[in-house]
Amino acid sequence: MARRVGILQKFLSIRDVAEYHQDTVAALRTYFRLASGRPSFVARFAGYSYSEVEQELADRVNETDMRSALAVMSRIEAAFRIDYTERCRRKMSDDISIAFRRLHKKHGKRVSLEENVFETWRTVYPGTSSLIGELKGAFKFRHWLAHGRYFQPKLGRKYDYQYIYILAINVLSNFPLVTQNAF
Repeated sequence: MARRVGILQKFLSIRDVAEYHQDTVAALRTYFRLASGRPSFVARFAGYSYSEVEQELADRVNETDMRSALAVMSRIEAAFRIDYTERCRRKMSDDISIAFRRLHKKHGKRVSLEENVFETWRTVYPGTSSLIGELKGAFKFRHWLAHGRYFQPKLGRKYDYQYIYILAINVLSNFPLVTQNAF
């Protein structure tokens, strides 16, 4: 394998993202509940009705959900890319590693996560097919989030932080990735 990708040793785990998400949602709810009588809060929401303030809180929580979902999806992507890189680098002899080395010879660093890595998993381990399908759908949601949300996505289902988090736990629990430090 040519030039190695420098992989960070410290990055957010799925659990780190979940704790951050919970803390942020709790802080938002506390702010909207406790700050309501403070002058800065009154000035910020001058002219708002109670329901408009409640909607503002709901919008903030929804935005936090979207950002947390993006962070979890980024972590899933990192787990699979690190696995691919490490299997190629270590020249492991299992079926998926051999298939990845073939991919690396063909595509080099420009391997596509969805079209190459996920499809190789599906081919080598047919039992992963349904999770790969869910992942591919979730990555359409991730692309929509990451690219500015300027278009109406055709996702086929409703994605939210809770769904993405559960999917991440299922995926990371069911794939024999070389480095299992994503939790």
